Amino acid sequence: MLSGFIWYELLTSDPVAAAKFYGEVLGWTSADSGKPGMDYRILSMNGSGVGGLLAIPAAAAKAGMQPAWLGYIQVDNVDKAIMAIIAAGGGEHMPATDIAGVGRIAMVADPQGANIYIIKPEGSGTSTAFSPGVPGHGGWHELHTKDGASALDFYCKQFGWRKSSEMEMGLMGTYYMFNIGTEQMFGGMMSDSKASRPYWLYYFCVDDIDAANRRVVKNGGQTLVEPHQVPTGAWILQARDLQGAQFALVGPRK
Repeated sequence: MLSGFIWYELLTSDPVAAAKFYGEVLGWTSADSGKPGMDYRILSMNGSGVGGLLAIPAAAAKAGMQPAWLGYIQVDNVDKAIMAIIAAGGGEHMPATDIAGVGRIAMVADPQGANIYIIKPEGSGTSTAFSPGVPGHGGWHELHTKDGASALDFYCKQFGWRKSSEMEMGLMGTYYMFNIGTEQMFGGMMSDSKASRPYWLYYFCVDDIDAANRRVVKNGGQTLVEPHQVPTGAWILQARDLQGAQFALVGPRK
């Protein structure tokens, strides 16, 4: 089994406004998950689930949690994965929990403090949330952390990822790219001295980077890094939604 991100989740201070924003920017539809006693919304693109949306839990908000995107990494055994992550210097934020119709999940942190979910899904089938090049789906995953090299070592050992290449970025240091399996390009990692704390940045695909940028601004978001081309030939931008959650877009320039 390949242990990669199979689901994306936005925790926000205003689910209604966030659903509208991403609907306008990415074309997602939002529908209630139907889980009893839980306001969890499924974000879909053309009927295919990409992620979830929910309000930041009251206790977490009181503790200072800010709106943010998180990703779910699939594992064979959640409980064993938690023990291995803790043994490697990581931490546990939410203990392993079974959710009917979804699977067993937990929220953990890597040794440098970046938060992720791990999940053992129920049933069979393959997630299409990450589908590079398909508008509205995940296209890249980028870890901004204190020490990119040690982070890469951690994730490779925990989830079987493999370094594919590295690129020197001058004053920004080395950008490490990694694969899931032998061929699937999946993301990159970098040492980011500007980040207040380590975090994963999730890139969603669009069919026109400039048109998407205009939609971000028109709907009240903020472009943090203007559209620019990366060595793969794709164009990217980094942005923040109305509630402050950071995200990124990737696609062609028309």
